[in-house]
Amino acid sequence: MSLALTDLCRYPIVQAPMAGGASRPGLVAAVAEAGGLGFLAAGYKTADGMYEEIREMRRASARPFGVNLFMPQPVVADPGAVEVYRQQLAGEAAWYETSLGDPDACGDDGYEAKVAILLDDPVPVVSFTFGCPAREVLDAFAAAGTLTVVTVTSAQEARNARWAGAGALCVQGVEAGGHQSTHHDDPQGGLTGTGLLSLIAQVRESVALPLVATGGLMRGSQITAVLAAGADAAQLGTAFLACPESGAHPLHKQALTDPLFVTTALTRAFSGRPARGLVNRFVREHGPYAPAAYPQIHQVTGPLRREAARTGDAQGMALWAGQGHRMVREMPAGELVGLLAAEMEAARAAVNVRSAP
Repeated sequence: MSLALTDLCRYPIVQAPMAGGASRPGLVAAVAEAGGLGFLAAGYKTADGMYEEIREMRRASARPFGVNLFMPQPVVADPGAVEVYRQQLAGEAAWYETSLGDPDACGDDGYEAKVAILLDDPVPVVSFTFGCPAREVLDAFAAAGTLTVVTVTSAQEARNARWAGAGALCVQGVEAGGHQSTHHDDPQGGLTGTGLLSLIAQVRESVALPLVATGGLMRGSQITAVLAAGADAAQLGTAFLACPESGAHPLHKQALTDPLFVTTALTRAFSGRPARGLVNRFVREHGPYAPAAYPQIHQVTGPLRREAARTGDAQGMALWAGQGHRMVREMPAGELVGLLAAEMEAARAAVNVRSAP
């Protein structure tokens, strides 16, 4: 790994920031104590809520950790398309006996306030999703001693992040669970993306920055593979979802290996932005009609998702998961980090044996 990343963790294993409650301080601390790098997810939290989780993390562990921020999104939604989708969801609201959310109650996720807190009381790493900060922001973090990581889904985004002053890149393949971190969501672009191994090669030939690879990784052998392909570390999200320290809903954890949910798909159904999750009734019925409108659609479907979770209906929940979800292992996060590290060593040894003359 690069020197900056080597100083932060024993193993090149990063626990992905999973917004929505999964990446709670207990999970991050367990990963950090085991030798990985854990991330708190500040998305969908208030600035004060983020800071309280940072304080809780520091009480739980003295190890380095990171915080992930959502970039503010430009208004690209067609209000007419949002209203049509709201009308389509009226039946869902009646079924769950709740109201639909207000699409205009979105704001910027408290970005400026969160940046101010993280500059005033720095953490070791700050990563960014859905775009790249301005150079002055990245320079300010660098001056504060914070390593910045910009998530990218293309070589062009990687080049833009390099010119803006990013310290490292998180290269996200289309296999990844949750939202695709494209910097600009093209309404006409469709639900597509580039596979992780191909993307690592494209980005590695475009920029000379440390790379964290993410997308469908579930085993130590896969980590070894992306390191060989040019990454400096590997980030895993779905692999940690089923850990007892994860704050994911119990139904979400169960669904990862439930035979009712056999595949994943990219969908705008729940948020208006492409995100990979388990295909359930809601995705099948509404995915084809959801407009490109984030965070408006996220706001609209919020009450539906909460009521589905409260009533135990996994068919109405956003079950974010990567393509490797069937390979999830339910064990404490620290044990998982150790197992992944052992699998990495075994994979390296196997390659050495096969390469021996």
